[in-house]
Amino acid sequence: MLALLDASAVRRWCSAVVDGLDARRGEIDDLNVFPIPDGDTGTNLALTLHSAADAVAADRSGTVGGVLAAMAKGALLGARGNSGVIVSQILSGLAEACHGAVEADGRLLVKGLRMASDAAYAAVAEPVEGTMLSVVRESAQAAEELGDAPELAAVVSAAASGATTALADTPQQLAVLAEAGVVDAGGCGLVILLDALAAVITGQGAPGPAQLPPARSRQGLETVRESGSPEFGYEVQYLLHAPESALSSLKAVLAELGDSLAVVGTGDGLFNVHVHVNDVGAAIEAGIEAGRPHRITVVRFADQVATQPARTGRSGTALVAVAPGDGLADLFRSEGVAVVEGGPSESTAPSADRVLAEILQTGAGQVILLPNAPAMRAVAEAAAAQAREQDVNVAVIPTKSPVQGLAAVAVHDGTRRFEDNVIALAEAALTTRFAEVTIAAGDSITYAGRCSAGDVLGLIDGEVVEIGSDVGEVGISLVSRLVAAGGELVTVLSGADPGAEAAADALHSYLRSRHPLVEVGVFVGGQPGFPLLIGVE
Repeated sequence: MLALLDASAVRRWCSAVVDGLDARRGEIDDLNVFPIPDGDTGTNLALTLHSAADAVAADRSGTVGGVLAAMAKGALLGARGNSGVIVSQILSGLAEACHGAVEADGRLLVKGLRMASDAAYAAVAEPVEGTMLSVVRESAQAAEELGDAPELAAVVSAAASGATTALADTPQQLAVLAEAGVVDAGGCGLVILLDALAAVITGQGAPGPAQLPPARSRQGLETVRESGSPEFGYEVQYLLHAPESALSSLKAVLAELGDSLAVVGTGDGLFNVHVHVNDVGAAIEAGIEAGRPHRITVVRFADQVATQPARTGRSGTALVAVAPGDGLADLFRSEGVAVVEGGPSESTAPSADRVLAEILQTGAGQVILLPNAPAMRAVAEAAAAQAREQDVNVAVIPTKSPVQGLAAVAVHDGTRRFEDNVIALAEAALTTRFAEVTIAAGDSITYAGRCSAGDVLGLIDGEVVEIGSDVGEVGISLVSRLVAAGGELVTVLSGADPGAEAAADALHSYLRSRHPLVEVGVFVGGQPGFPLLIGVE
């Protein structure tokens, strides 16, 4: 029996947790009905702790605080699903309480359990009782009831016992668990974690959670889902490098898009973002606007369980793009993309009904929709929502320019899963910087200064940065700015305005002369109102 928790004991604990979750991941998967009956909580927790164990194995610190910090950071970086994010914060709370400590006694562990509970609740935008949050809170409460100077073994035993009792109570707290006849899956994983800690400290074998209910069929899981809860079909998760100041707006955007939102960080500008949404592209775009997302994963919940055949008989995947010009329409069609002509302004934008008709005309069960203009975003979302009501799975990638749409189409791979294609297309589109040349319709004050009717305006990512008198010269200035920041491929689309093709040719000549290593593609887009559209990848 240990009187103090040291670095070696934490390492043994981490290993024991991994073994315990690996052994029972299938049982925990079969408990999963909240927040999504997707049967993956056991797998998510096991993978999260495997990441934590890898970090512990690589860590060379010899203190309890140092090893716990490595374990917590490894869990956060490898967190899978909502349960993985929460358990990473439980470990972060323990690590924070033990920061700088060589060893931890009973009193410090009590403090750590309380901080773990607080961190877990803080990680979730809308905490729900009857989940692993309730279990960690009750374990902390049980430890605190021991008094001011508890022994370490008594603390872990009380915490494990309190967690087991709280787990048994979860069906009384959450109706969906009672209806399914199960306890909370995440809470079960947390009991395994605390039982493993108790076993390491007391030297007694971990009994583990009480006998779990028998496994249910995948059809049973789907029935629970259909009777009720989630309206959001995708889990989006990514790591994000971003300043702390960007988080409030990121959370606000994601909260509007979906639920099960959790944004947690390591304290050094790296965050794990988790949310359930229908609009995968918008969730990824929110991350790009906040910072630099990477290690993006998307899970479609319907793929996690056996489902009935689609009532519509639709199958396969199709791409649909809005194209504001005959040349652009031809470019998209040549890549096998269904086209809705119109845009890019609100006055020329096609209606949601027209976009819906094109989606349904494809006959596909899964559709990726490219609006290709800010004015088309709301129309695309409305059409996608109507299509989903007719059993067509639609993902809108929020492309703001046709050049972003073309970049997305270029990476489409019909052999990939739908979710993987959505990720690939969204990344390609939203990392393509774009510029536009247009003509001022009247006098105005812009970011670049005052402009008058007839002036040539150059925009980058929607902001006016150049005011001039010649389309070609403004285009050259724009592309110089973009290429200076890096780029290997430049796409130029000439519009319907007189002289647009000549301006595009001048831009091509400039790039060949000044940037010979940059690949250039010049095409006739035929878009109205924008003599030049430029994309840099």
